[in-house]
Amino acid sequence: MTDESPHPAAGDDLIAEIGRLEGEGRDRLAAAATLDELRAAETAVVGKRSPLTGLRRRLGALDPEGRRTVGKALNAALEALEAVAEERRAELAAEARRRQLEAERLDLTEVTPGRPAGHLHLVTQAIEELEDVFVGMGFTVAEGPEIETEWHNFGALNFPPDHPARDEYDTLYVGWGERGSTLLRTHTSPVQVRVMTGSPPPYYCVMPGRVFRSDTADATHMPVFHQIEGLVVDRDITFADLAGTIDAFTKAYFGGDFTSRLRASYFPFTEPSAEFDIQRPDGTWLELGGCGMVHPNVLANCGLDPDEWQGFAFGFGIDRLAIARHGVDDLRDLFTNDIRFLTQF
Repeated sequence: MTDESPHPAAGDDLIAEIGRLEGEGRDRLAAAATLDELRAAETAVVGKRSPLTGLRRRLGALDPEGRRTVGKALNAALEALEAVAEERRAELAAEARRRQLEAERLDLTEVTPGRPAGHLHLVTQAIEELEDVFVGMGFTVAEGPEIETEWHNFGALNFPPDHPARDEYDTLYVGWGERGSTLLRTHTSPVQVRVMTGSPPPYYCVMPGRVFRSDTADATHMPVFHQIEGLVVDRDITFADLAGTIDAFTKAYFGGDFTSRLRASYFPFTEPSAEFDIQRPDGTWLELGGCGMVHPNVLANCGLDPDEWQGFAFGFGIDRLAIARHGVDDLRDLFTNDIRFLTQF
């Protein structure tokens, strides 16, 4: 009579064959030099018609314990080879990406002899020069977001609810939150609010940045332009400190032949307020910006006691300052990107 019972020794033979096929599979996957070669090797090693997968058909000849043991070893070998394939795929993809980037690389640092290299825009030059002047006077530089809340842009700065600056004809509101609650900042003064609410005084800082208003572009106005503002808050600060700071800045930036003066004015966020002008060496005057002592309501809105802390603020347009300094007649020239104009500075 023929013995048709499963043979335990057959399980050992299958496990040995699994080990051999796994080793050969690892070698073949590792040898793949391209993603296409890897796909072909993966199909041959762990595909449905691969020798390793075909061993499943021989499990039926084993006893239950042998089927469990060999089946577990076979699944482990297939999973290990799939992991090797995935790792090799990542390596080949990274290498292909590296070669692509190398092939597409452009040397943008080369400067051809006799050909002028790029340089900073006139407005950027002015911003950096102004920052250098004020840092030399003991100020730090602060920045804030260009999209602001109504409270930071108007409310905290003592603008009454019916102030015309809040009108949609003057201010560019954005579609976020309740109607009229979020806007493109109309000045850099909200940065002052963020400074005063973000840390305890004293403050000696300037805030350069881009601002937005609903203006029609002409020779002296743009809907997008640049400002720089200064804020000083400390104990025993007076209007004389403001006047001295303005005059020191004028001489440091424009030169010793320039002087400054203050003229009475009004702003919701300062009291008293003034416009400040600079006098050119030829004796003519140029209005530069506004200034004043920080209004007690603004200090209180920012959580500061007006009886303990006093301060002053000033601000002016960087674009107008730049064109005045370089004798440019039309503010729009700063924004047209005409290379013939930009290369002059």
